[in-house]
Amino acid sequence: MAEPAASLRFVDSVERGLAHLRAVHPLMPWVIAALVLAPLPWVLVNTYHVFLANFICIMILLSVGLNIVKGFCGQVTVGHVGLYAIGAYTAAVMSVNFGMPFWISLPIAVGVTLLAGVVVGIPSFRLEGAYLALVTLGLGESVRLFISATEYLGATNGFSGIPAPRIGEFRFDTYQRYYYLVMPVMLLGVFFSFQILKSRLGRAFMAVREDPVAAAASGVNVRGHKMVAFLISAAYAGFAGALYAHMIPGYLNPRNFTVIEMVTLLLMVVLGGLGHIWGGIIGAIIVTLVYDFTKDYYHYSLLMFGMVIVLTVLFMPKGIGGIIDRFIATRRFIAIRERQAEAAARGEAD
Repeated sequence: MAEPAASLRFVDSVERGLAHLRAVHPLMPWVIAALVLAPLPWVLVNTYHVFLANFICIMILLSVGLNIVKGFCGQVTVGHVGLYAIGAYTAAVMSVNFGMPFWISLPIAVGVTLLAGVVVGIPSFRLEGAYLALVTLGLGESVRLFISATEYLGATNGFSGIPAPRIGEFRFDTYQRYYYLVMPVMLLGVFFSFQILKSRLGRAFMAVREDPVAAAASGVNVRGHKMVAFLISAAYAGFAGALYAHMIPGYLNPRNFTVIEMVTLLLMVVLGGLGHIWGGIIGAIIVTLVYDFTKDYYHYSLLMFGMVIVLTVLFMPKGIGGIIDRFIATRRFIAIRERQAEAAARGEAD
């Protein structure tokens, strides 16, 4: 019985440490996380691994945004990669065709993606479940087909020449340098998702997810909160798309936003656990690495990831986040029972 008690003491010490850091300042744990992650580009063995670390940060932003609308609010959307593409191509067009710097093209890309988020959110007023999934899937594919057929956006040849961000004379023109742009943005995105989850808005999202009729009877504006969830999710997708577009080599192609990417993103959230932020982060890391390791079997990607989604839903319905929660809850229960047994033994001895 010593192992559960030791596990509980470790979990309690971690929680107390985080609570102490948050008491100093709410951002303090995230500042420490940034300092811990800062040396990563110099620890990885080659440049490609640094690129992969940058890409994982972008995928974490995407999965966190999708988790807000799907995990928090319960809206079944599979067209999130279309919003991602809109953000990426808007930032590219603003930078290349209009000569705008990254720091201006980024908010414009987020704004355009927010408008697209309104278009995605409107069907959620009348559609639910599989019907909403089909509509959002169609939107995501429509965006890709529109890009593929538009010469102004590079069509099937792709859009190239997107400049790297810069601050004065300093340019984020290597993967090592770019990491110090995407990593802080990723941490801020995760921080804000936790703030949303703990806020009144997050509680309203979860009420809509559990039972829209009961939420409406309790005074929650169901339509308004659905739209807000789609808008927040779109903002995350716009940020992720703009960051992806400006990462060297500064090239976009419609093949980066296919159904396979949609399924991959959905798997990140499902595997991590719907509505569980830490699980979603872990899911994004695992799925991105597995996707990279299996890229030689590209033609079987949909089959492999589809099977993983089905098996996850069958055997891990709450994902990795649910396993973590159950582990902590079980350890707490066992430790409490152990303490009660020890107290009873002492009472009998007395």
